[in-house]
Amino acid sequence: MLTKYGYSTMAVVFFIVFILIAIAIFAANPWLKYTLGGVAAFLTIFTLNFFRDPERVTPNEKDILISPADGKIIVMKEVEEPNFIKGKAFQISVFMSPLNVHVNRIPVDGVVKFVRYVNGKFIAAFEDKASSENERSEIGIESAHGKVFFTQVAGFVARRIVYELKENDTVKIGERFGMIKFGSRVDIIAPLDWVPNVKIGDMVTAGETIVFRHKKESGN
Repeated sequence: MLTKYGYSTMAVVFFIVFILIAIAIFAANPWLKYTLGGVAAFLTIFTLNFFRDPERVTPNEKDILISPADGKIIVMKEVEEPNFIKGKAFQISVFMSPLNVHVNRIPVDGVVKFVRYVNGKFIAAFEDKASSENERSEIGIESAHGKVFFTQVAGFVARRIVYELKENDTVKIGERFGMIKFGSRVDIIAPLDWVPNVKIGDMVTAGETIVFRHKKESGN
C-alpha cells in the first residue's frame, strides 16, 4: 500500500523515470543506455519504498501514548514546554532515516486544541537544536489525561511536512495524519505524569510502539 500523501511526488518521479527510460531505449551508446536504466530503476525502487504505508495494529490498552513515527529514539529528556503544555514535561524524539516508513500517526485519543506551522532552518534532524530551530509543525491534543504535544520536524534533506489536522478535530490513537518527506524527526512531549516506556537507541514503529504509559497504568 502506498500513502496518499506521496501521490504528487510520485507522479513527478515517475514522469522523470519515463523520460529516462525513453532516452535509454533510443540511446546508441551502451554505457549511457545502462546508466540511465540504472538511475530509473533506483528512483523507482527508492520512491516505492519511501512512500509505502503498511497497516499497523495499535495496542488495545488504555493510558498509553504510541509513537507517531517509525525510527530510532535519539533524545529523552525533561523540558519546559511553553506553547501548549506550558510547564515541565518529558520529550522523546524519534529520528527517521530515508529508509523508514514516513507516514505519521496520532499518539493518543483526544481533541486537537493547538496547531501551528513554524518556518525555520534545516539543521540535520539528529541535532538536538533541530527541535527548536528547524521548520516544523506543532500539534497539541487534549486527552483523557491532559495535554500531549508533538511535532513534525524537517531535517537537512526533508523539505516538505504534510499534516491534515486542524483545531477541534477529534482524533483516534493510531490514525494516520500526515508525513514528512525524505528524512526527519518527530518529538512527542508529555507531562511528567507519563512514564517513558522506551530507551535511547530503541527502534520504534508508528502506531504500535508504546512510548509512554500513564502513571496510573504503570503503577508508579
